[in-house]
Amino acid sequence: MVGASPPPSPLPFLLYENETYEYCIVLPPKVNSAGIWENETSPLVIFNYSLPLLEMQAGITMSPMMNLPAFRSIFFNKELSIEVIDTVSMFGFALFLFLTGVKMDMKLALRTTKRSVGIGVVSLLSSILVGAAINETFKQPNETEQVKTERLIETMVEALTSFSVIACLLAELKILNTELGRLALTSAAVGDLSTMFLVHVMSLSRNFTASPLLVIKRVVIMFCFITLIIFVFRPLMYWVIKRTPDGGPVAEVYIMATMMVALGCAVFTHWVDRSPLIGAFLFGLAVPDGPPLGSALIDKFECFINAFFLSIYVTASTLRANFGNMLSDPSHVKFFTFFFSMTFLAKLIPCCIGSFLNFMPFRDSLAFGLVMSSKGIVQLSHYSTFRDNQVLSETVFTAMVIAILVNATIVPILVRFLYDPDSRKYAAYEQRNIMHLKPDAELRILACVHTSDNVPAMINLLDLTCPTRESPNVVYVLHLIELMARNSPVFIAHHNHESSTATTKSFEKIIPFYQYEGNNWGSVTVNAFTVITPRKLMHEDICMMALDKQTSFIILPFHRKWSIDGSLEEENNVVRNLNCTVLDQAPCSVGILIDRGRRQKPMEPSSPSSCSIGMLFLGGKDDREALMLAKRMARNTQVKLTVTRLIAYQDCGNVVDWDTVLDTEMLKDVKQNNGVLDNGNDITYVEEVLHCGSQTIKLVRSIANDYDLMIVGRHYGVESVLLAGLSEWSEFPELGIVGDLFASMDLNSRVSVLVIQQQIVQ
Repeated sequence: MVGASPPPSPLPFLLYENETYEYCIVLPPKVNSAGIWENETSPLVIFNYSLPLLEMQAGITMSPMMNLPAFRSIFFNKELSIEVIDTVSMFGFALFLFLTGVKMDMKLALRTTKRSVGIGVVSLLSSILVGAAINETFKQPNETEQVKTERLIETMVEALTSFSVIACLLAELKILNTELGRLALTSAAVGDLSTMFLVHVMSLSRNFTASPLLVIKRVVIMFCFITLIIFVFRPLMYWVIKRTPDGGPVAEVYIMATMMVALGCAVFTHWVDRSPLIGAFLFGLAVPDGPPLGSALIDKFECFINAFFLSIYVTASTLRANFGNMLSDPSHVKFFTFFFSMTFLAKLIPCCIGSFLNFMPFRDSLAFGLVMSSKGIVQLSHYSTFRDNQVLSETVFTAMVIAILVNATIVPILVRFLYDPDSRKYAAYEQRNIMHLKPDAELRILACVHTSDNVPAMINLLDLTCPTRESPNVVYVLHLIELMARNSPVFIAHHNHESSTATTKSFEKIIPFYQYEGNNWGSVTVNAFTVITPRKLMHEDICMMALDKQTSFIILPFHRKWSIDGSLEEENNVVRNLNCTVLDQAPCSVGILIDRGRRQKPMEPSSPSSCSIGMLFLGGKDDREALMLAKRMARNTQVKLTVTRLIAYQDCGNVVDWDTVLDTEMLKDVKQNNGVLDNGNDITYVEEVLHCGSQTIKLVRSIANDYDLMIVGRHYGVESVLLAGLSEWSEFPELGIVGDLFASMDLNSRVSVLVIQQQIVQ
């Protein structure tokens, strides 16, 4: 009998019955979700993200559902869990206040105007007086000491104007750097400091009668603590900044050490029977704001602290409110409704009157009053602290929470309805452009710079505009810096000798413009400014300054940077978005300067060197504006200007429209004086008859290397056979079709380009 063949031996990787599993890991991991609307059919998909899942678990730990048997089986020690959550949330909120102090500019309160001081102080005192009057009216004969303390706390916290709450509200509504926003920030800074001073004086005076030695001890300890922060920790942080390379990141060890000191300050103030929030906040005020240290702290910790710790703190605080008991007592509901309504109006009305008397429209004044009356996380923290110390009863605490929730819900909606800066375009109802200037009128220019790389090309262009004593240039230089690690925008006028540690390096970028003024003394006046503002609101500062200074021309740098060899080195889409917004809202003509680095030095009057400028003229108001600037440049004897008019073959001999009549009139003096114009200036006029867009491209490529600077109009809204089909290949619509051809990477040329759009009159 033939035996059966033996079974096949198992594969090596199954020798010990092992199995192989495959996992798909998403990198980077999912942390923040887009909300329940991310997937409307399955909203629970948000719990695939780590942060929402962690927040849900923390919320369940603190919720009343812990009393259910099912949850007790999961979280067997509710008291311990809540204690841990409360401790973590308190330290998290202390870190939040630390970052708030980092972003807060204490100098803002010292640079306030009289109206800001008046509004801040009056709004505080009016709320206190009204609250005290209401409490006196409803005072009961047998009122306990706890009730009197509760009424005092209600009045003081309701009168509080929190700088951080107002700054967050203004940033959320995107009105931080508007007139209303600046007035609200300065007034809030005054109100916040006044409240802090008043509360500490009242607290010390009440405790002094009971224990004078204890008050003196606390004052001495806090004085020593503040001295340590100012004279030890702050110089150490400046030492860290000096050790950090210019533009480089701060070392991780310094960032972590700073956060540990912030926590240590919170623990210290808690140890000396003060709130841990005070220590963290005071240390945050001592941190130098802005880059590199302040911005590094904000970038590294703000997202996590605001999204996680702050959520836990708010949840832990509000879940302690008993809404059922509060709403079941009609007398409590009536009293607190009346109290909060009157104190709200007591703050709202003086702010409205103060802003209205300063020539602010009524709707704006009402919106300003609402902003100054807003409540938020800071007021909630005060109430929570008093509740933790058993100073406030559950009923009073619940009423306070309801008032904050109602205020935080309604105020942003009303402010957005009353004050909409987007609907207010910076439209000028008079001609503010180059073409409508008188022949010898001064040319007002707003030159915007972001980095030091923008400065040489900007000065070269300003030098080409040929300023004279009879027709001078007034140049307003605006250095734009993104607001980082600050709550409030900063505006500095360098010609007024204003100084700031945050803008010391900025002034170095401004110095070449003052040197340009010195080289053209009597024909050029330079006024330099630095503005530190959110990048989404930079266009408002540009347009507002152009409107206030009555400029005729704004010069913006292009968002691309070319290296010395002509290759693309850097591209900044933030700058591009800014340029597009300014083009849409500017109250005067705008030019975008594309610098390829062909001319590195301005022309010297005694130098025999010359500058060759080309101008392509297709027609339209933008081209007429560009031609006017080109003719102004041609006054310089060192400038050789060539005006090339492109004519469509199909339009030869046809009846022209009104735009063509205006074009012909603008070109008349150029045609008549072809070769020589005004005192021997070199101007050449050329006409090119083309058939289609492809010939336009060939012409651009053929003449690009013949000039140092090309000037073209944006041609917004102008249709031509010579541009047909080219818009589909346009990469940058803000430059127009012709400007986009010169900015293309396919163009092998180093010529710089100035794209001009004439003022859009509403």
